[in-house]
Amino acid sequence: MVTEVVLCDRDASGDMAVQSWTQSLQSSRKTALIHDGKRKIHFLFTDGNEMAEEYDLKTDELIVRKWRNKSTLGAQGQWEVEVGEPPASPVASSDDVIKENNSNPLFMRTDTKSSFQWRIRNLPYPKDVFSVVVEPSEKCIIIKTSNKKYYKKFSVPDMERSELPFDCSALSFTHANNTLIVSYKKPKEILTLEQELLKELKKLKGTGDGNVDCKTQ
Repeated sequence: MVTEVVLCDRDASGDMAVQSWTQSLQSSRKTALIHDGKRKIHFLFTDGNEMAEEYDLKTDELIVRKWRNKSTLGAQGQWEVEVGEPPASPVASSDDVIKENNSNPLFMRTDTKSSFQWRIRNLPYPKDVFSVVVEPSEKCIIIKTSNKKYYKKFSVPDMERSELPFDCSALSFTHANNTLIVSYKKPKEILTLEQELLKELKKLKGTGDGNVDCKTQ
């Protein structure tokens, strides 16, 4: 577990970014759907970009978050998953290729209420092989192995949107059943924002038409 603490300089810009993102969420057009034990919310922002989230009705935990951004020409792009199971890859025609694909590392983000969390499956190495660190200057997390079998550098979009500094003491990881689990404790600003947002989302009247994909009016 990482114990060194590294904090970036904090100024008013971080607070302003949190406020700006909060205002974007509040001003977005929202549609709610209660279906299959999930609260599904579609956000349409003033710039035409879209965000879709799914929450577990019993635990209120975020299950899925995905984005669809408009191109410079105004065309809608493909949905990109930020939180949750990534889209399934095309099925290979050869059994050998299928087996090979199934053994490749699978990276996905699965948050808890208190932490950002990532799971990387199919990493059959002992825990002491892994190094997981925060790189404050690049505003990212880096995973690598001493046997040079795996390397991954990734950002935390929530931290970027709110322009919050990284704290290395918030980072930890475990390894079990060939799966590496990396956790980063959410800053208090993120926790407060998520709690307030969820309160508002619960006030939305859910529809039952099975479709939360809004269109720009």
